[in-house]
Parts: sequence; structure tokens; C-alpha cells
Amino acid sequence: MLVVGFPTGALQANCYLIAPGEGEACVIVDPGQDAAEPVAEAIKEHGLTPVAAILTHGHFDHCFAVAPICDGNDIPAWIHPDDRDLLSDPLKGVSAESAAFFGGKLAMREPQEVRELTDQSVLDLAGLSMTVDHTPGHTQGSVTFRCGTQEGGRLLFAGDTLFAGSIGRTDLPGGDVHKMAQSLRTKILTLPDDTVVLPGHGPTTTIGRERVSNPFLAGLEEGSTVPGPLRGL
Repeated sequence: MLVVGFPTGALQANCYLIAPGEGEACVIVDPGQDAAEPVAEAIKEHGLTPVAAILTHGHFDHCFAVAPICDGNDIPAWIHPDDRDLLSDPLKGVSAESAAFFGGKLAMREPQEVRELTDQSVLDLAGLSMTVDHTPGHTQGSVTFRCGTQEGGRLLFAGDTLFAGSIGRTDLPGGDVHKMAQSLRTKILTLPDDTVVLPGHGPTTTIGRERVSNPFLAGLEEGSTVPGPLRGL
């Protein structure tokens, strides 16, 4: 399996391309701010043919380039319906300070074809089978994507639900600390320890590593709640 990842934009959100191998069809995960050029370069370098873009949530740093990338390649974008409105109204999902920084204007639009994700659905794209888990907390429509590899490994594209050593902030519009705790408890901590986590910001990690070292997961399996640290967007 081929996974190509790189940070994009001012907030260094991770964008990923995943394919069965070189010269195959691929899926683009979270094409954020300034992602169009590196995505095009990765497609050319590895001989890939994009078939879809899938979004872990609707914050602009994860989907700012989705319309030009999707429309330029004639492919659909997939997003949870609870975050779909952020594609055309990105300031709805940011803090007042962030909105002021952009002068109250941040122009985005939906791609020509948008399809909606549902919890526990399975996407069969590019020869890959990806399970969708709805994980509200960072946003109402946050999701993660689980995928197995031909080599027998397990991957989790976690968006801004889980990071190495942290979790997504819950203080932005649409965030909810109690839903975040529930998502982490029922959708993240139930995964096998050897699951490789590819987060929306920062380095890769594993579920096992986070289970024993992430302070924001401590006690969750026993039912406690957690405050949302200020990480990501």
C-alpha cells in the first residue's frame, strides 16, 4: 500500500494520498489550504489517478482546496452532512479571532459533486475499503476513516479527533467536550493497539501508544470526561 502525507497551509494540516500501490487509483484525504500543488505533484510522481476526496471534517485548513482539486479531476468529495455547510461558509466553524484575522471573509465553495458520509458506512474507493466512524466533538460532523493494508496492518485517518499526545480542541463553534469524550471512548479506544494513527496535525502514532501516554485519554475507558486542549483548528 502507498500512503503519501504532507502538511499544508498556515496551520500545517496533514493531507494524505492513499492507494493500493504506485500507478494505481488513489483517494485524497483532507486537501486543505495550499494543498492543490503538492497533491498534483504527488499524483504525477507516483503515477496516481484520483477517484475521490474524503474529508475528516469541514474546517478550512482540511478542505480549502477540495473544490479545485475535485472539479479539476472530475471526482466527488465526501463529507458528513453535519459539516457540509462549512464548505461554503468556512467562517462558521472558526473562532471570532480567526474570523477577524481573515477580515470576516474567507471564500470557499462546494465542489460540483458532494456525497455525504454516514456512520459505520464502508467506502469502496480506489480498490480500498474504508470504514467511516462518526466522531463528533471537534466539530459536529467529524469522522475518522479506518482502512486495512495488504500487508495486514491497520490505519486510522483521525482528522482532528486524535493527535500524538493530544486531542482536538472543543471550544470552536460546533465543538462539544462531552461528545468528544464519547467519541474517544467508543470509537477510538476500542481499536486495536497496533492501529497506526495518521492525524490531522503532527506526527503519526499508534492507538497503543496513545492509550498509555496521552493525558487526555486517561480514565476515559472508565467513563470520565475530558477538557478539550487548544490544538488544531
